[in-house]
Amino acid sequence: MSYLQHFSLSEQPFRLTPDPEFVYWSKQHARAKAYMESTIWLADGFVVITGEIGSGKTTLLQAFLGELDDSVTYAVVSQTQLTPTQFLQAVLTEFGFKPFKKRKVELLDMLNMYLIEQYSEGKKVLLIVDEAQNLSKSVLEEIRMLSGIETHKEKVLRIVLAGQPELRDKLESPKLKQLIQRVRLKFHIGPLSLREMHEYIDHRLEVAGHSAQDLFAEECFAAIFQYTGGVPRLINTLCDTALLCAFADEKSSLTVADIEAAIEELGWQDKPPVKAERVKELPDVPELPPMPHLVPVSRAKPLYRVVIREDGKTISEHEIGPGRVVIGRAPDNEIYIKSRFVSRHHAQIVSDEQQSYVQDLNSTNGIFMGKRRVKKHVLQDGDVVSVGVHELIYTELRGATDVAGDESESDSDAAEDNPDDDRERAANDGSA
Repeated sequence: MSYLQHFSLSEQPFRLTPDPEFVYWSKQHARAKAYMESTIWLADGFVVITGEIGSGKTTLLQAFLGELDDSVTYAVVSQTQLTPTQFLQAVLTEFGFKPFKKRKVELLDMLNMYLIEQYSEGKKVLLIVDEAQNLSKSVLEEIRMLSGIETHKEKVLRIVLAGQPELRDKLESPKLKQLIQRVRLKFHIGPLSLREMHEYIDHRLEVAGHSAQDLFAEECFAAIFQYTGGVPRLINTLCDTALLCAFADEKSSLTVADIEAAIEELGWQDKPPVKAERVKELPDVPELPPMPHLVPVSRAKPLYRVVIREDGKTISEHEIGPGRVVIGRAPDNEIYIKSRFVSRHHAQIVSDEQQSYVQDLNSTNGIFMGKRRVKKHVLQDGDVVSVGVHELIYTELRGATDVAGDESESDSDAAEDNPDDDRERAANDGSA
């Protein structure tokens, strides 16, 4: 019997290679993804995403890229110890060119022409640089110059820099003052909390085919957190080793003894290999510049209403403004549905002033429009989306909001056009 068969798994749940199917949307990862999505809407600045080694940056990038539609052309450069000329060659190679044995001025001309051509065809061009902490200052300056390529209307190259915390320090250099002024958004991904780590482990086991949540004894999670500090890569390493130890001992579930055996097998010390600090960037999020799908929901005027129903009964109602809301059974979701048929982070609704769409987040049971399972669907007034045994009824409020605004303006205009009414109110105020 194999390791997977023994634990009723369809695939290895804690492998170290990045796999978007296993991505866990903690609040931090969801926020970082929303910032990267902002580059598709706004092309006038960089987005910088940093995180410790093993924090899930690469998996996050792959999940983000997997959701881009055909209107976006992208290049990903992850070999970053390059000269400026080599960097330009790497970017052009990603876009399908063979840019070798050409001078730097020719490379720049090729890239400039390509960007203008893509813009004329209605395409958005995105450049993602992973492991950006290894970029030299001369290459970072080259990237700044590339970000300046524009038409008479807008910039044509969107840029995301992702890397380890050293990237933040490098960008603060006085020599890169012009570059840091172009950074629109930056976010640091810190370690998971104990609760998030618990959900992360359960999520990966569920994706791998084991949804009973009984494989790890409850007391195991505190021990795992102690030795990993909430860092996803370390969590994967420890959990995978612990499963192997339990498998070797022919156990059907894991206890703290298996975690300790794995720690000994790995040669880890009696203290966390990393310091588990919570990031300080999250409280600052509400102060970010307003953008269509990053406006905090509570501060924005409602654009639509979602009514949650089960067996014909209304469970909850939500009036939501522009932005991204996640639907799922984890309590940290904006729309919380307590049901075993709903994944922890099941789906999301993304909305701006023009439209809203619902999108499945690789959930187990999916989302349905009628009897048709959909990955992504542009919502119309009155649409009913099935999520497990629940129904989400979508109602447009955009028109209603505009009408209310028009009526207010009409009332105001009427008051201005009736000076007799004003004099009457003044007389009444005086008599009072």
